[in-house]
Amino acid sequence: MGSGKSSVARAFAAKTKYYFLDTDALIETSQGKCVAKIFEDKNEEYFRSLEKETAEWLFSSVKEAIISTGGGMISHCDILNKLGKVFYLKVPFETIMQRMNKQELDKRPLFKNKEKAFDLYTMRDTTYTEKADVIIDANTSIEKIVIEIQKSI
Repeated sequence: MGSGKSSVARAFAAKTKYYFLDTDALIETSQGKCVAKIFEDKNEEYFRSLEKETAEWLFSSVKEAIISTGGGMISHCDILNKLGKVFYLKVPFETIMQRMNKQELDKRPLFKNKEKAFDLYTMRDTTYTEKADVIIDANTSIEKIVIEIQKSI
């Protein structure tokens, strides 16, 4: 949800022997369209089913990888904790909004309404806090976040 998951995961993977995988990118590739278009053509429920399929595939097929998930994936894919350590990159909502330009916001269908986005952020914060193995203050540089992740493994 704009916390920098993909950027941090990519940077962390570059410092390790692990591959980097992004679940949204995997879904976009398999569907031949971007997340926003999947939401538009189908609906959120359909997209969430794709996330579950992707999580199951990752569990059965992927080893030694750094995986960046979509923001809602941890809410309904319990298998993620079985894949490995789950990190919550915690960032204030205001910072997330400042980080995203119009193009980035357009790619995020659940950000079309700022008030609803804030409500979603609040709900997800509770879920992330409950399900994460490690919570990282991600209101800093990518390099500092990667160092914090390295310290926690």
